Amino acid sequence: MRWLNTRMSDNVEDRRGGGGGMRNLGIGGGIGGIIIIVLALLLKQDPQQIMQQVQQGTGGTGGTEQSEKVTERSDEMSKFAATMMANTEDVWKKLFSDMNKTYTDPKMVIFTEASQSGCGFAQSAMGPFYCPADQKVYLDLSFFNEMQQRFNVSGDFAQAYVIAHEVGHHVQNLLGISDKVQAMRQRVSEKEYNKLSVKLELQADFFAGIWAYYAQKMNFVQLDPGDIEEALNAANAVGDDKLQQAGQGHVVPDAFTHGTSAQRMRWFKKGFDTGDLSQGDTFNTTNL
Repeated sequence: MRWLNTRMSDNVEDRRGGGGGMRNLGIGGGIGGIIIIVLALLLKQDPQQIMQQVQQGTGGTGGTEQSEKVTERSDEMSKFAATMMANTEDVWKKLFSDMNKTYTDPKMVIFTEASQSGCGFAQSAMGPFYCPADQKVYLDLSFFNEMQQRFNVSGDFAQAYVIAHEVGHHVQNLLGISDKVQAMRQRVSEKEYNKLSVKLELQADFFAGIWAYYAQKMNFVQLDPGDIEEALNAANAVGDDKLQQAGQGHVVPDAFTHGTSAQRMRWFKKGFDTGDLSQGDTFNTTNL
């Protein structure tokens, strides 16, 4: 993938080296979050308890954080993340304008090991996630190394997919979709809520595909042969079925929260192939 738009977002905070405290999980917990859920299933414990144990094990309690802006003097990975954020801003501003709506930019927080979010403690083990309380995406850039080492997923477009997916959760927040799903939490069984969570995640995958479609159309990026396969490989690697099989040796469909590998790849590809937001209603379709 070639970056044709090298504008870097002003909405990226570089907090690498900071600390924090913990409350709740955000949306889109990524690979780390799913692994923790799998562990909770194996140990028959509350996932929040597992997260607290992870926090205690790394000593993430308190600390003073300092933020810096990503600049031309920053390292290559932070500049890449800031450039991809800028691309998502430009794409979604256009799409919201087409819907006669106003797009509010999210912020991205780059951190190392741990940081504080509006949703509580952000930790590398959770993977990238979006916090609706402060409208920020949290990302430890070492996650991209983990993608390559643990899941054999590499390439800058795979990394761009991860960022676009979390921004997709911000889009859902602005459109009121996330609030509707959250409101159902106390009204339905855990099994039914998991199904809603899967639909939320698959729609974020679809929105990531929408971003890729327009980023190329608006000449922000130029895709090379194999780039789409990189994103599909990333979506495939974080499917609930694949992670459960690897973590516990069998698959528990009722415990899915993000969707199967096939579903995640299909919805990203649908967004990329069509560029049509009207085709991304994962909540009113019988064929996920």
